[in-house]
Parts: sequence; C-alpha cells; structure tokens
Amino acid sequence: MTKPADVPAVSRRERQILDVLHRLGHGSVLEVLEQLPDPPGYSSVRKLLGVMEEKGLVTHVARGKAYVYSPASSPVAARRSALKHLVATFFRGSAGDAAIALLEEAGVDAETRRRLSRRIAQARSEGR
Repeated sequence: MTKPADVPAVSRRERQILDVLHRLGHGSVLEVLEQLPDPPGYSSVRKLLGVMEEKGLVTHVARGKAYVYSPASSPVAARRSALKHLVATFFRGSAGDAAIALLEEAGVDAETRRRLSRRIAQARSEGR
C-alpha cells in the first residue's frame, strides 16, 4: 500500500513525538523530551520538532523564550490516520479482521456490544 503524495513520511522518533504531543495537547521541547522513551538529547528533539514543523506535522507558538509545540492535526484526524495505518500494516487492509482482533483482545462489556450492534445496523441501512 502506498502513501498519498500529500502525507509526509514519519520516522519512528517523529511518531513518538507526535504521540506525546497528542497525549499532552501541547508541549515545550523539554516537556516532550521528558515523555520520550530512551530520549535523545535536547538539541536533537528541538531539531526534530523543527523538521516536523517544516513537514506540516506540528505548529508552534512562542511563550517567553520557549516554543510550545502542538500537533497540526486534530485528535480525530490523527486517530483516523493511525487506524488506517494499523489496518493496512497488520491486517492487510481488512477493517473486519482488525475489529475482530480488537474484540478478541479487549474485554467488551454489554454496553459496548450494544453500541457496536447499532453501528453495524446503521451501516447496513446506509448500504455500507
């Protein structure tokens, strides 16, 4: 599966930084650095955030002497992108197989099963 031309390639470390920023909502270089697994140096994180801004992945505002970075995409858009990547990478594009795996791995309570049933019925009625 190929990526659309307008979606920039994201390295493992960039993905980790995006994960931190989505979890925090925003953060300075130091705040991001403190949340990274096996963190690189401060300068490396600052440089990566600059590269990510050039790619359109993050934005920043100046707060005093520090830049505070935020993800450029909304949490909904990021979730959608992550799900598409997960399905394409691990389930050969099958959303059904991904859903089955999630149901098998996670304990699903009665209310969640009802919500899923309603969504399935709605999709059927809409011809999806």
